[in-house]
Amino acid sequence: MISPEARQKIQLALRLALVVAVLRAGYIVYQRHEDKVAADKQKQAQNVGYSNPDYYVNPKKLYPFDLKSAKQLTHQPVWVKEGYRYTFYPYDTAGKRGDFAHETGQLLPIEKLEIKDVVTAKPAGAEQRQQLMAVFQKERKTYAVPIGFESDQQYKIYSDEMFFVEDPHDLYKHWPPDVWQAVEQHEVKPGMNEMQADFAIGMGVPDSGSSTSEKTVRYPNGGKPIVVVYHDGKAAAIQPDKPAS
Repeated sequence: MISPEARQKIQLALRLALVVAVLRAGYIVYQRHEDKVAADKQKQAQNVGYSNPDYYVNPKKLYPFDLKSAKQLTHQPVWVKEGYRYTFYPYDTAGKRGDFAHETGQLLPIEKLEIKDVVTAKPAGAEQRQQLMAVFQKERKTYAVPIGFESDQQYKIYSDEMFFVEDPHDLYKHWPPDVWQAVEQHEVKPGMNEMQADFAIGMGVPDSGSSTSEKTVRYPNGGKPIVVVYHDGKAAAIQPDKPAS
């Protein structure tokens, strides 16, 4: 005979196992759906016959959904997709704490990182949400950058939007050597497209009223702001911009 207490424990364990199985199945369905969407977009681009080879690039994604799956980031180097967008903080490895009171800097354009761990940390204040942090080393010091958060026992993780998990030099190997040279020197040259400029000087903010034929984008560029005017997708005018007040 099984006691009521033992039966209750077994029932609870079965419920938990069922919840985990449902979440895992949902994640697999979501991942397959995202892969199919990406493949369909790539096929559509090929059918349309876009002249820009960038449309055919399909960067790999990890689709993390919890702390354990986010640790996939430690399995290979990562490269920052948009520089000067994500702030990182000092991280105390021994105490396993992030110092959210002191912003150290921002991740640089196409900066290569070796993620050592993915951890949870909570900023000071009861109203603050639990953060998911990617831990890395830079100049022999340890830092952490938020890659998501936990809310109502659910994780919202945006590391796929933050990082390439494949070398962008291989993904965009069709770019000419002079473009990659400008990217490595963090410069925008006439004729570069918007993605190439993003690789070179980081996140940009388009002016309102921009059109597909002419677009003005302002780049903070780590405190050295630049404004670029694109004509038909190519940089035509490049000049220093006024710092934001």
